[in-house]
Amino acid sequence: MDGSPDRRSWHPCYAAGAVFAVCMAGTTLPTPLYSLYQEKLGFSELTVTVVYAVYAFGVIGVLLLAGNASDAVGRRPVLLCGLGFAAASAVCFLCASALGWLFAGRLLSGLSAGLFTGAATAYVMELAPGRGSPRASLVATAANMGGLGCGPLLAGILAQFAPWPLYLPFVVHLVLVAASVAVLLRLRETVRQRRPLRTVRPQRPGLPPQVRKVFRPAALASFTGFALFGVFTAVSPAFLAQYLDVENHAVSGLIVALAFFSSIAGQTAVGRIGEERSLPLGCAGLLAGLALLAGALWWHLLPLVVLSAVLGGGGQGLTFRAALAQVANASPPDHRAAVVSTLFVVAYTGISLPVIGVGVLSVHIGLQDAGLVFIACMAALVVAAGAYLLRRPSPAPGS
Repeated sequence: MDGSPDRRSWHPCYAAGAVFAVCMAGTTLPTPLYSLYQEKLGFSELTVTVVYAVYAFGVIGVLLLAGNASDAVGRRPVLLCGLGFAAASAVCFLCASALGWLFAGRLLSGLSAGLFTGAATAYVMELAPGRGSPRASLVATAANMGGLGCGPLLAGILAQFAPWPLYLPFVVHLVLVAASVAVLLRLRETVRQRRPLRTVRPQRPGLPPQVRKVFRPAALASFTGFALFGVFTAVSPAFLAQYLDVENHAVSGLIVALAFFSSIAGQTAVGRIGEERSLPLGCAGLLAGLALLAGALWWHLLPLVVLSAVLGGGGQGLTFRAALAQVANASPPDHRAAVVSTLFVVAYTGISLPVIGVGVLSVHIGLQDAGLVFIACMAALVVAAGAYLLRRPSPAPGS
C-alpha cells in the first residue's frame, strides 16, 4: 500500500513544527555569545544572569496576560506576532552597542516564546491528522526543545568558524524568521470561531484543592529541571572558559544543546515508561545530573559537564512531560488551563530566579562556589519531590 497520501497529510504539521523550532532557536541563540558581549561591553557575570533572566519574565508576563489569545483571535495571527517579536529581538542584538540593547532583545525574545509556547503547541496538534495523536505531541515537543537546542549550536558554530560572530547568527535567524512567515501564511487557520482581541482576559494561576497533592512534587521537579537548564544556558559557557580553558564557542554551544536534545529523549521515553514511573525516574536523573555538575565544578572535568547535560536534560524531559500530563489529568476541565499556566509559571520562575542567585553569589564567592551552592539547593528540592512521591504517590490519571 502506498503511504504517500498519509505522509502528505502530515506536511502541515511538520511545517508548523519547523516554524515553532525557528522561534525557539532565537531564544537561545545568544547563549555561547555572552562572553563576547562581556568583552565588548565590559559587564560582570551577574549582569549576564540578569540579561538571561529577563527572557523568563517576558514569557511569564505573556502566559499570564495573553496565554489564551490564540483561542480567541486564531493561531496564525498570534504566531505571526510572535515571529515579529523574534525578528525585533534579532535586530536588537544586531544593534547591541550598549547593555540596554541586550535587555531589550531578551525581553522581546521572551515575548515571542510566551506567545509561541501555547499557540504553536496547539497549532501543531490541530494540523496533524487525527488532531492530537502521539506523533503530533512528539512533533510539538521536538520542535520546542529541539529549537532551544539548535539555537546555541548554530550560534556557537557560526561564532567559531565564520566571520562577524556577534552579527552573522542573528542575520541567519532573521532569514529563517522571514521564511517562517512565508510558511505560516500558506498554512490554514484551525480556530473556526474567532473572537475580537478585546475578549481575551488575563489568566489567573489557579490551584483547586484536589490538584494540590499532584501539583507539589510536579512543581518542585519542574522548577528544578528548568533551573538546571537556566544555569546551563546562562553560565556554563563562562565556567567552561574560566575553569576548563574551553574557548571554543562551538563546543560551548554543543554542550548546552545536548541538555535540550536529551530532554527530547526523556520526553519521548515517557510514553514507554508511563507517567507514574517517569516522575520519580526523572527526579533521579535530575539528581544525577546535579551530582555530575558538582563533580565537574569541583574537579574541573569536561566529561562530567557533558554527562551532566545528558543525564540532567533527560531527567528534565521525563519530569516535565510527566508532570504536565499528571497535573492536566488531575485538573477539573474548567480549571485545566489555569492549573497548567500555574505549572508553567513555576517552571519559568525556575529558569530565572536561581540563575540570578548564582550571578549574585558569583560576585562574592566566585562562579565555582556559587554553582556548588546552587546545586545543593536544587538537590534538596529534588530530594523533597522524590520523598513526597515515595510517601504519597500521585494518583493515576483520571482517578
